[in-house]
Amino acid sequence: MNLQSVKARMSRYLPSGGVGRIVAIVVGVYLVIVIALGFYWSAEPDVFSVQDNYNARLGADARPVTGTMTTATLIEVAETLLEKPGGYLSNDVMPPGLYLDNIPNWEFGVLVQVRDLSRAFRENFSRSQSQSSEDRDLVTVEPLFASTNDRWMLPSTEGEYRRAVDALESYLQRISNPSDQDAQFYARADNLARWLVNVESRLGSLSQRLSASVGQVRSAGQDLAGDRNAQQSSPALAQRVVRTPMLQIDDVFYEARGATWALMHFLQAVEIDFEAVLRDKNALVSVRQIIRELEASQRAVYSPVILNGNGFGLFANHSLVMANYISRANAAIIDLRELLNQG
Repeated sequence: MNLQSVKARMSRYLPSGGVGRIVAIVVGVYLVIVIALGFYWSAEPDVFSVQDNYNARLGADARPVTGTMTTATLIEVAETLLEKPGGYLSNDVMPPGLYLDNIPNWEFGVLVQVRDLSRAFRENFSRSQSQSSEDRDLVTVEPLFASTNDRWMLPSTEGEYRRAVDALESYLQRISNPSDQDAQFYARADNLARWLVNVESRLGSLSQRLSASVGQVRSAGQDLAGDRNAQQSSPALAQRVVRTPMLQIDDVFYEARGATWALMHFLQAVEIDFEAVLRDKNALVSVRQIIRELEASQRAVYSPVILNGNGFGLFANHSLVMANYISRANAAIIDLRELLNQG
């Protein structure tokens, strides 16, 4: 079989020159659109004013009610997950959401904070004591936010989270209505301290994972320090090196960015709703210091990639910088919790 006959046979299955050019143009335009959308969708949401958000939801002249600021802020943070450019990306199965990973990790960091706060609403903030009944709306909210974060089939992740937001909206309207005695928000020092225990644990874990970008040597003894009778399920090596895999460094970084973004707004709202308690404990300064550290963690990243220098080397290490801000915020949270637990 000669070359001419081969070309003749192949031409039967290939589109003509004009059609082929049209297909190539369509594919090229599609790729350009997908890439452009990828850049647009990869932008992190801006910081918002918790006071402006409150005014938009309840009106600038609304009577201040304890708990409404924190509830309105939780709603806005959750809605940002769903309504930012590109919407919710963690469960996308088509480009560009399919190949993006920075914003989905940012979303997960935010989601963890939303889950923790919604649990605190259900278990602590809305209940006067351990034997009191749970709020009917908050009983719905917590399990909905606990739904898997990457489901695209029905019921989709977005659908479950929107139902949770609707239930939060109902709770917000009920606590802002003085005639509704069933819905309550109790701004007490013990309630706030319980939520901060979870915040402290989350930030401690993020700080360790960020610091492990350059590798850390950890001794087995520190896992059981402080309790001579403490035991663990399996024996540990005398020393072990903990290091975040190279391809996961930016994932951890953006998860931390999302967590600190959400937590910063939550604490700004808590400062308002719990002002009397914080002032009585002389703890307002501590809350404001935590907020300042979290605000610093949201500074713009000008590098096109997350750098992983060795700390004192030629290149920056963005993970270690983020770990520094989180560690400082976590230390301040520990101090704040101690103040709240004092009589």
